[in-house]
Amino acid sequence: MSVASFEVQDGIGVIAIDSPPVNALGIAVRRAVVDHVAAALADDDVRAIVLICEGRTFFAGADITEFGRPAEQPDLLVVIDTLEASTKPVVAAMHGTALGGGLEVALGCHYRVAVPSTKLGLPEVALGLLPGAGGTQRLPRITGAAIALDLITSGRSIGAAEAKDLGILDAVVPEGRLREEAVAFAARLVAQGAPLRRVRDLEDKLADDRGKPELFADFRRRHGRAFRGFKAPENIIKAIEAAVTLPYDEGRQREAALFEELVYSPESEAQRHLFFAERKAAKVPGLPASRPPELQSVGVIGAGTMGGGIAMNFLNVGIPVVIVEQNEAALERGLATIRRNYEASARKGRLTGEAVEQRLALLRPSLSIDALADCALVIEAVYESMDVKREIFAALDRVARRDAILASNTSFLDLDEIARATSRPGQVVGLHFFSPANVMRLLEIVRGARTSPEVLAAALAIARRIGKVPVVSGVCHGFIANRMMSRRAEQADAIVLEGAVPAEVDRVMFEFGFPMGPFRMLDLVGLDVIGRDSPTRTVQSDLVARGRLGQKSGGGYYDYDAERKATPSADAIETIRALARDLAIPQRGFSDAEIVARLLYPVVNEGARILEEGIALRASDIDVAIVLGYGWPAYRGGPMFWADQLGLGTIVDGLRELESEYGAAFRPSAKLVDLAGRGARFSDE
Repeated sequence: MSVASFEVQDGIGVIAIDSPPVNALGIAVRRAVVDHVAAALADDDVRAIVLICEGRTFFAGADITEFGRPAEQPDLLVVIDTLEASTKPVVAAMHGTALGGGLEVALGCHYRVAVPSTKLGLPEVALGLLPGAGGTQRLPRITGAAIALDLITSGRSIGAAEAKDLGILDAVVPEGRLREEAVAFAARLVAQGAPLRRVRDLEDKLADDRGKPELFADFRRRHGRAFRGFKAPENIIKAIEAAVTLPYDEGRQREAALFEELVYSPESEAQRHLFFAERKAAKVPGLPASRPPELQSVGVIGAGTMGGGIAMNFLNVGIPVVIVEQNEAALERGLATIRRNYEASARKGRLTGEAVEQRLALLRPSLSIDALADCALVIEAVYESMDVKREIFAALDRVARRDAILASNTSFLDLDEIARATSRPGQVVGLHFFSPANVMRLLEIVRGARTSPEVLAAALAIARRIGKVPVVSGVCHGFIANRMMSRRAEQADAIVLEGAVPAEVDRVMFEFGFPMGPFRMLDLVGLDVIGRDSPTRTVQSDLVARGRLGQKSGGGYYDYDAERKATPSADAIETIRALARDLAIPQRGFSDAEIVARLLYPVVNEGARILEEGIALRASDIDVAIVLGYGWPAYRGGPMFWADQLGLGTIVDGLRELESEYGAAFRPSAKLVDLAGRGARFSDE
């Protein structure tokens, strides 16, 4: 079946690409563009060319399944060069999304028009790549280097109005009239004798940036923390520097070399793994093809930190929320926090004041669970007490409509026991949001023993509706993310009692790529949250007993000044050493490699057990959960991908060495031993 058509309309040749679902720039599409441009150039009746796409979008990007292997000809560079070299004006007519290779194609055309709803961007950085078909060379020639640096290193999309202001678009045309308006625009170009404006030849913006190396040095400094560990942002900066300092053809050669470095880098391989893993996670075998539930209203029980954040997810997409608390004071605090969060977004320019009030108008507070009677989905978000949760679900069973989905936000407790408090366990599912719930992208969907396939399918659809990445988990203590990362926390606690210093452990984890180490995180959360009710004596409980609660008290594992700047604490170290003496724990030093193995090999081992038990469907689901839930560095691909890259034999050998010293807690799982013995990888499963 042909992926393109060609029609001459009033002297304008219209090349229309139709390759569902997103007109990706695969080999068939590339051939069609080149062939039809050649036909248009050979036709004396054609005076200009319009390149447009059918369906829901302009070219949404390159075919990323081709990355890492030789591209069939014509490749994307040939396509763009063909458009740019046309002796007749070429107009790109855009709608939907023009992303990555799609925008690079448009930049290769002489002129660009789009409807107002179009989104444009170069998001390759999310895959650990840079725009490798001239994007880093052409965009700065239109916008200047500073704006190109921002757009390409962030990968953010912009709307048509902003693109017009930046000079990327020549015109914004009415919705529903793209083809007619693009043809008319091309006809005006012909009538006016407009030049063949090649972006590669534009110089004005670059002239302003030349001789200003501080532009790039300042950009690197401002974004150093955000870019830490990622290879692509630095290569993007180098490529845009080349656009400013070198002739176009030499800049393109530099871009190509920098792109090649990235394609075969472990960082890009990891990021591409996560890209596909996120999409795969939502696909659960055996579920019915069902329409997403109609959510006229959603109920949330609990207006605390989690409940308020959960409610905001639905308000953000226009779904009314009934939020229930047990007393007026708690309800007022929760409503005030939600308003404060929205107003903070408005101050940063992310929302208008009108949008804030529109969202808040969708929120209905109540002190009665009866107010949830008409909700299609009810999410319980109270503190982690099985007795309290069972009581709430028993009450919901009496109040909620019979087809309502009853969800718990529990992060550790047995969902099946919660479901047994109802007469309809098939309607019960876990929706475990991560804090802050209105920001974190991960949503663990916990499938109970009796959760119906229809409810699970609905939960996956709901996650997508509110912009979350769903990962399905079976029932176990802590599910996937919390269960796995508790192993790191256990070993962090143990290793400081054996002689490591908290700041040393945190440094190693930070250098591995985590946003912060485990002890900085504990200080941020508050040691009293963990240490006060400990049944046994621990480092945390001893620190709490000394009034060291973390940042909020001016000291925990670290000392904090008025600006909450951390410095290592002699008092905390002495508290740790005193406990070690009382417990007769021998002291020694640890290398960075030992700390990494001690804290992270058990995480991989626990992931293997989760796969053995069928708690997670795939190793890639685990990677998504740990990257999005706990900040495992994306450029390492998650714990299971990292283990594959390191070699499962290395993990098994390391665990066996730890087992010989510390006991059965480090015994390699049967699945890990089996895969390593076969020379296999988690990704092979």
